[in-house]
Amino acid sequence: MNKIATLPAAKRSTVDEIVDYLYKEITSLRLMPGTRISEPDIAEKFGVSRQPVRDAFRRLETMDLILVRPKRATEVRKFSARGIEKSRFVRAAVEAAVLREAAKHCVAADGFQLDACIAMQQKAQAENDYVGFTKLDYEFHQTICNIAQVPYAFDVIQAEKAKVDRLCILSLSKERRMLVLIDDHEAIARAIKANDPEAAAAAGMLHLTRLDETIATIRLNNAAYFEDDDA
Repeated sequence: MNKIATLPAAKRSTVDEIVDYLYKEITSLRLMPGTRISEPDIAEKFGVSRQPVRDAFRRLETMDLILVRPKRATEVRKFSARGIEKSRFVRAAVEAAVLREAAKHCVAADGFQLDACIAMQQKAQAENDYVGFTKLDYEFHQTICNIAQVPYAFDVIQAEKAKVDRLCILSLSKERRMLVLIDDHEAIARAIKANDPEAAAAAGMLHLTRLDETIATIRLNNAAYFEDDDA
């Protein structure tokens, strides 16, 4: 699950609320890459001064979700092929280690948890709920980290995964790729339940390569959503 909404309601600040709102609008693609975001409009929406909006913008900028430019309009950040490749490299290194550990430690009860995760994903696929599927995808990977007895590893996986969430949702909504990803998750779960570390790692790495085709397809059909990484 996304960490963005974990603060108790009593402790949440206006900045938290603005970040939460814009994060959901951007990652759900209600605000598409390149869309301009008005600081005065957001301030008016929340009934606040511009300062908390500026603070929220800075936090979203560190997540690579918006682009803040002095004396120019703030906009939803476009996809960066270079940034995605960097993120995937980091995630692959961590996730391979996690999958091996999960396969070593998996017991019957853990297998049932993985099966339950996949059953929920199948339900989301049947309902064409690609936003819900994305949340369930997070839960699946978090469950694997827990089985591996390295729950802290999920912080890294989550941070890197969040950087490509918009791309994945765009792929799921336009290309109907949920079935392929469920098949991958089933292969990962089988290897973990069979206590086969190398098979689990191999299935996980195959799963990550799905992003290659996704990037190529979306970039071909939606070139305007991508930054010029050579600029």
